[in-house]
Amino acid sequence: MVVPTRPSAASAGPVRRTRLIALAEVRWAALALALFLAGLTAQLTGAPEWLWWGLHLACYAAGGWEPGLAGLRALREQTLDVDLLMVVAAVGAAAIGQITEGALLIVIFATSGALEALATARTEDSVRGLVDLAPETATRLTDGGEEPVRAADLAVGDVLLVRPGERIAADATVLAGGSEVDQATITGEPLPVDKTAGDEVFAGTSNGTGALRVRVDRRAADSVVARIAALVEEASRTKATTQLFIEKVEQRYSVGMVAVTVAVFAVPLLLGETVQRALLRAMTFMIVASPCAVVLATMPPLLAAIATAGRHGVLVKSAVVMERLGTTTRVAFDKTGTLTRGTPELVEIRCLTENFDADAVLRLAASVEVPSEHPLAAAVVRAARARGVAPGAVRHFVARPGRGVEGVVGDSPVTVVSPADFPGLAEVASLQELGHTAVVVTVDAEPVGVLGIADRTRSEAAGAVAAVTALTGTAPVLLTGDNRVTAERLAAEVGIGDIRACLLPDDKVAAVRELEAAGERVTVVGDGINDAPALAAAHAGIALGGAGSDLTLRTADAVVVRDDLGAVAAVIALSRRARRVVIANLAIAATFIVVLVTWDLLGTLPLPLGVAGHEGSTILVGLNGLRLLRSSAFVSEPRARLRG
Repeated sequence: MVVPTRPSAASAGPVRRTRLIALAEVRWAALALALFLAGLTAQLTGAPEWLWWGLHLACYAAGGWEPGLAGLRALREQTLDVDLLMVVAAVGAAAIGQITEGALLIVIFATSGALEALATARTEDSVRGLVDLAPETATRLTDGGEEPVRAADLAVGDVLLVRPGERIAADATVLAGGSEVDQATITGEPLPVDKTAGDEVFAGTSNGTGALRVRVDRRAADSVVARIAALVEEASRTKATTQLFIEKVEQRYSVGMVAVTVAVFAVPLLLGETVQRALLRAMTFMIVASPCAVVLATMPPLLAAIATAGRHGVLVKSAVVMERLGTTTRVAFDKTGTLTRGTPELVEIRCLTENFDADAVLRLAASVEVPSEHPLAAAVVRAARARGVAPGAVRHFVARPGRGVEGVVGDSPVTVVSPADFPGLAEVASLQELGHTAVVVTVDAEPVGVLGIADRTRSEAAGAVAAVTALTGTAPVLLTGDNRVTAERLAAEVGIGDIRACLLPDDKVAAVRELEAAGERVTVVGDGINDAPALAAAHAGIALGGAGSDLTLRTADAVVVRDDLGAVAAVIALSRRARRVVIANLAIAATFIVVLVTWDLLGTLPLPLGVAGHEGSTILVGLNGLRLLRSSAFVSEPRARLRG
């Protein structure tokens, strides 16, 4: 569909103003729809003609004033577009008594403008959300002690104190201290990473239980999180330029239609035709050549597909996105939180002595992990409770950041520590080869067991990958910030051969652009903040909403609200079906327009017949598009295989 041209959010002022504009357009579109439905009801129930005419005229005013005003402004700048012609066509319909379908045209047009405005506002919000990741203040260390300072004022070389639980204010290098840092927002790694002197930390990541002294390596404007924001903004702006071709077609069509309409009126008049007959012929041409059927050929199928996807837990943010998803040739999956659950779980217990079985090892580990706030500790405690193993009382608990925890259970000292303290344990190496995180449980300083902790693969992941492969004809690619060993293990499990591991957010964007430069139209599926730039840069982006970050949900073109990975293939299949209906509708509409226009130009097309043909094509394509409202439209063949 040709939609009205509006200024981008980047040039429309602050985020608040953009959102208010978007909400205003939504209200006008909703009011126009309500007035149209009221008028149609009055017309069908035999109400006085003045009543339903009045309601339809009010619909014209509510939904048509903004595109009409935009069209007049464009005309003042010597540009003629469909904004004005659509309103003129609707007015022409009313002039010959066909006010109902003119009002319907106004409603469709107003709805498309509201969808576009909302998408623009969300893009602005997504960029703002990125910048808010980093804290506003930091604690800088000076010769005189500590001083609070704005993060924006930090300089390269400043030394900061990062206390337990604080967010890190700048990209920096650890000078002293030890802690675990949750950097999933940047790298997508599911587990916190131990940081000691010499390690790099990123702005916007969360410090764990230890204190760190860090040296600032980059100014706030150059940090990784700031670059993510820039990437999102750049990619979103790049998408908007794809409308240039449509605008060129719109301009040529508009000029051509007006020129021919004038000619249809003027030429017969110069040849001696009466003014009344020449005007009637020109009005007939205006009606049959108007793009009403073309509008209805495009929007109803796409809006119906959006509504159907929404009922099945997938939010598609605009008709443009619904159309774009169907052209996907390659899907790129994030790993953590997308193909996996995103939460560490205890997956294996290896006993090292006959004196302790699996439950005994788990009880000891859970006992000393209960006071800890570490995600690995939470995984151990959850596993114990799930197996009915009650943790014992612990005394003298101590947490050692980067190393583990210790305490006294009963009369014995128990530790759960990093395997670095016990080199050469075959069980540790075996678990790490499987991509698991290994921790060693000791009693009286002797290792009695090894726990394997991992981010479990979603049960539906392999089926979803198979469905996407069958649908696109190309195997998906895995994009992850996690290590290569873990990525390869998961890829083998779900059936992915193309693996890109150890990627930062800008690396994911580069990978997407590399694929698209090779001719692929890539749809990225992710859930984390680190996925946001790739979602924005891709041909289309789908976020998993169950665990997805607020930023990712705003940046993505579509959101799987119910966190159902199988819905990815289903919504792509639904988009393809919608595109097929759009193409069929455009063929129907074009055929009617060509036949009616040719008849009017070469013969004498009676006005009632012209209106009947025009409206017949409009109704036909509208009803054809609404078929996608059926729930069965979403149960595509790939999704049926997933359920089976």
